[in-house]
Amino acid sequence: MTEYPDELKWSVHGERAIYENQWIKLKLVDVEPPDHSRFEHHVVKLHHVAVALLLNEREEVLTLWRYRFAVDQWGYELIGGLVETGEDPAATAAREAEEETGWRPIGEPEHIATFQPLPGMVDAPVNAYIWRHAEKVGEPTDAEEAARIEWIPIDRMLELIKRGEVLGSGAIVPLLFYLASRNAGSADLG
Repeated sequence: MTEYPDELKWSVHGERAIYENQWIKLKLVDVEPPDHSRFEHHVVKLHHVAVALLLNEREEVLTLWRYRFAVDQWGYELIGGLVETGEDPAATAAREAEEETGWRPIGEPEHIATFQPLPGMVDAPVNAYIWRHAEKVGEPTDAEEAARIEWIPIDRMLELIKRGEVLGSGAIVPLLFYLASRNAGSADLG
């Protein structure tokens, strides 16, 4: 059983918005850590995101090769997007897979993980799911998502991660989880 010692929890006395639009919220939060000092701490709030890890029968993973201007870098990503209000995150991941790649996941997904990539200052929940079957149903409807869509052997992904060619925790966490689970002989990812 996990213990949550109340004496180590920070108190929140209030917050104020610094900037807000449909994509991002920046707040100053009045906090008091256990040492009883009190200060304002920046918090960035981003949308909830869902990610799809699609594997085929050859143990290849479907990737997007794309450019990210914020970090001025090209790299591989998994498929994903913003969870719409009232939408189940697994449905988001499946919808995004079809829109961004033209591949429709088949069957019920396995939930890999729900995580926060940078919980010290950023609130950006990510849900990751895996599908082991997908069917090609057409061309991507969101053509600006990727320079290319590519099936890559899962065994090659660790090398690409080490070289910094896989972008973002939304891709790295699910890939490493799958590789670790597979290498540990785990049949159940849930």
